[in-house]
Amino acid sequence: MKDLTPEKIDELKAQVEKAYDSIKIELDMAKAVADADIVIESMTEDPKAKIDVYTKMKDLLPEKTVIVTNSSTMIPSQFRDYTGRPEKYMALHFANEIWNGNTAEVMGHDGTDPKVYDEVVQFAKEIGMIPLCLKKEQPGYILNTMLVPGSPVGPFHILDVVGLKTAYDICSMNPQAKDPNSTMGRICAMLKKYLDEGKTGVNAGEGFYKYK
Repeated sequence: MKDLTPEKIDELKAQVEKAYDSIKIELDMAKAVADADIVIESMTEDPKAKIDVYTKMKDLLPEKTVIVTNSSTMIPSQFRDYTGRPEKYMALHFANEIWNGNTAEVMGHDGTDPKVYDEVVQFAKEIGMIPLCLKKEQPGYILNTMLVPGSPVGPFHILDVVGLKTAYDICSMNPQAKDPNSTMGRICAMLKKYLDEGKTGVNAGEGFYKYK
């Protein structure tokens, strides 16, 4: 960072402002995807919600469109049949705090077109990411598989960064979560209490810890 001169900082600020000004919010799905080259699905870790979006979106997409999921725990083969284009569907998972770790995990399924895979790798490079290419499906990908043994911070800080809503959604998928007396059931209940209080993590300024 020592080579960041005031002039360079001003240049970077200008780039950020230009990018921010180009962001457009569109609530009409048909308009949003009308000419899309790539659609990145980045929503809660809720399989039913993802399937609902894919089902609604598949007939609105141009033939050229590639769909990638930013899911951090679920693999592409779980959803490919709902996309209407399994050969153009795969995962592109960004790390938390990409300004510190600009990696993008690239993972297809056994039906992903190799040409599409290569295009997504190139896309990751073009947006300033370092692609981490997986050759087979792996729940948790690379980063989350290594998260616990290689974490630089404690587990509650990690949960705050990831977001307690995401943690709760993942926890709720475990069949044991239905038993309030089980370990998983108690974890889900604890997370739900924080969510009900609006303490969703770093994004809200408070989770297990307070952030100012």
